[in-house]
Amino acid sequence: MPPLCPAALCALLLTVGAAWGQSVSFNGSLGAQSALLLIDGEARTVALGQSVRGVKLLALEDGRATVEFGGRRQVLVLGASPGRIGDGTAAAGAGRKIVLASGPGGHFVTQGSINGQATQFLVDTGATTVAIAQIEAERMGLKFREGRRVMTQTANGTVPAHLLQLASVRVGEVEVRNVDAIILPGNMSHVLLGNSFLTRFQMRRENDVMTLELRY
Repeated sequence: MPPLCPAALCALLLTVGAAWGQSVSFNGSLGAQSALLLIDGEARTVALGQSVRGVKLLALEDGRATVEFGGRRQVLVLGASPGRIGDGTAAAGAGRKIVLASGPGGHFVTQGSINGQATQFLVDTGATTVAIAQIEAERMGLKFREGRRVMTQTANGTVPAHLLQLASVRVGEVEVRNVDAIILPGNMSHVLLGNSFLTRFQMRRENDVMTLELRY
């Protein structure tokens, strides 16, 4: 009987298996000495100088984590797309899961984009929709004045606002399309990531870590 795996074929299979690559993203700081990293779709807390699943955390500062994996050093930006070693094939779970670490005051803040324009989000489970300040909407080029005009209640009283549907809201590798939003006059420190986005996910919180996984 011929061998089940000739030497040349076995070598080829090993090479292909190794080329799938490893995916690593920086999802938040847990104090000044630890980072929350998403390694091949799995959330792991990694201390400075520690190695987890072949990923070593070298430095942590100013929304950036310097790591070493696959024999290379790479700087990961908070909330950006994962760094990869290999052929760039997405890891299992990539594009379906968001993992966030709480920041000052217990708030969950992350970088992302709306219709391809970079912005900063604050998770707000009490907000009905994604809420964007008019100044930020203008910066991103949103044509909110074409949306439906409504009156809404704020801390400053009843004010005019505009409803519209965002083509896409993206956080890390996860993109959700056709998301309802409200544009409010004035300015806010963040875009509020409300329930028109959050209800698309199964939400789980464990201590200082929040995980959002797409329902479909």
